[in-house]
Amino acid sequence: MGTITFGNKTYQVETEYEFILDPSEWDENFARGMAPKCGIVSGLSEDHWKIINFIRDFQKQTGKCPLVYETCRMNRLHLQELKKLFPSGYLRGACQLAGVTYKQGYLEQSWMEGLAEVATSPAPGKTYEIDVRGFLVNPSQWDREFAAHRARELKITKLTDRHWQVINFLRERFEKDNKVPTVYETCEVLGIDVEELEALFPEGYHRGAVKVSGLRVI
Repeated sequence: MGTITFGNKTYQVETEYEFILDPSEWDENFARGMAPKCGIVSGLSEDHWKIINFIRDFQKQTGKCPLVYETCRMNRLHLQELKKLFPSGYLRGACQLAGVTYKQGYLEQSWMEGLAEVATSPAPGKTYEIDVRGFLVNPSQWDREFAAHRARELKITKLTDRHWQVINFLRERFEKDNKVPTVYETCEVLGIDVEELEALFPEGYHRGAVKVSGLRVI
């Protein structure tokens, strides 16, 4: 846990990516102060606020962070338009400025965030350490069995060549850069539009593709 100060107000944030820890502490001052850190140097426009407010309203109404698919579809945005607004990413840009993360909707009790569990794969004797949301804690433990196991839980009946193309790209880029690529990078490099990505990983980019790949942002 760390802190960050904008103006006269200090916020508690997650250390690595500086996501606000308590969404109830969020205010517009936080979004404005964080914007340059997310690559928005000329200030937040009306279009930025439209998306930020959508994410916050969606979370209040449903208890969940909206998937990138939902944000694009319900705001009639192409992924490239979203990228222009939030160049650092959807989760690490738009959602961060809105004070919301994928964690909203997974658990009711925030005090459980540090807990982990051990999941047994279909292969006898093989276990994986995962957090309470099912993300692999140590990416080096990942193997194709883990991917298949998680995919079934996400109602992906079969991992096709296209699924594996996404999974392998995510893992190769992470091993090279020690960073999970944004949804923009993955779609651009692999020539995937947001509709195809939703068909492949209906639970979301981070909650689907990244999870199956044995990675996580936070």
